[in-house]
Amino acid sequence: MEKLYERFKWLLDQTNTTYLRYLHGEVDWNSRMTAIVGARGVGKTTMLLQHIKLNHNLADSLYINADDLYFSNNKLFDLASTFHKNGGKHLFIDEIHKYEGWSKELKMMYDYFPDMQVVFTGSSILDIYKGTDDLSRRVLTHHLWGMSFREYLNMSRGLQLPVYTLQEIVGNRVELKEIAHPLPVFKEYVESGYYPFYKETGYSERIRNVVHVALETDIPFFAGMNVATAKKMKQLLYIISQSAPFKPNFTKISEMIDIHRNQVVNFLWYLEKAGIISQLRNSTKGIRLLGKVEKVYLGNTNLIYSLAEGSPNIGNLRETLFFSQMAVRNSVFSSEKSDFQINDYTFEVGGKGKGQKQIEGIDNAFVVKDDIEYGYGNIVPLWAFGFNY
Repeated sequence: MEKLYERFKWLLDQTNTTYLRYLHGEVDWNSRMTAIVGARGVGKTTMLLQHIKLNHNLADSLYINADDLYFSNNKLFDLASTFHKNGGKHLFIDEIHKYEGWSKELKMMYDYFPDMQVVFTGSSILDIYKGTDDLSRRVLTHHLWGMSFREYLNMSRGLQLPVYTLQEIVGNRVELKEIAHPLPVFKEYVESGYYPFYKETGYSERIRNVVHVALETDIPFFAGMNVATAKKMKQLLYIISQSAPFKPNFTKISEMIDIHRNQVVNFLWYLEKAGIISQLRNSTKGIRLLGKVEKVYLGNTNLIYSLAEGSPNIGNLRETLFFSQMAVRNSVFSSEKSDFQINDYTFEVGGKGKGQKQIEGIDNAFVVKDDIEYGYGNIVPLWAFGFNY
């Protein structure tokens, strides 16, 4: 265990606590067992280390990565037991999905060590959801999403801009006095601001690597796919990346990539849970309590720039941006007459020349315009929706 503590201390020394993500203040860090899940690359490891550095010490805390070589010959539960016997109170486990049988051993920790807290992360939300069957009454789960436009401004510009509710946003109450002209920095975010590693070189390549690991490792392991089946799913993602947003025709897609149409539905579900795509559904709930899929988008605008060939479609970027920013705090559905529906609000998304035609006669309807700095009446700038979390 000495080597594990050495690596833990080294990581803490490298951890910067200047900026904390939105979720940090929402997690119940006092819960006996907590899971922080989300797509790859959104910053779960950093948030874990920041919390430890700010609130704990080496005397009764330990951070470990479940993928460490130490566990090739040692059991996770045995380490927890030794840690507990030596006065350990707070055990932090990163990338738990990489440890076979993790769910069972976490359950044992919960049952055998009632005075020890366990916090764990999972880079693949697919494995976390699969594993929590044994932990459903024990673990408190939080989902970390990529950075909002507000977070990007705060981190990149050293600001402290607040969160605004949806009601405040549509009321044009979002204030950005610190930035004279928001559109240039908004464009930065749309292209390369969703993931916290935006400063690192080779940003687009890093995003493609994140997607590659999800497609080659995470989803196949969860779904029990062979290499040939995983290749079919990559073909599906390619179709989506070149066409999104599109209304899925399951029969046509199944013919294109030579799989059963039901498998297309499963592939889309896997990709959505991995944070690679988003599916816009109508508000009518079916047998599975999920509405019919009306459109399929890539998960965020940075994925569009990294995966799509050629210049991205501006309409696609606008709709994807709105959907990705609003879905974190709201249930977003398709609209029969416009683009999106959130509660009693209807939204039509477009450029600065977008008119009111699509929403005429609709109560609580708003035109969301890109390329404008300020809103008025029922016209709201697109960038303002990046302040909802």
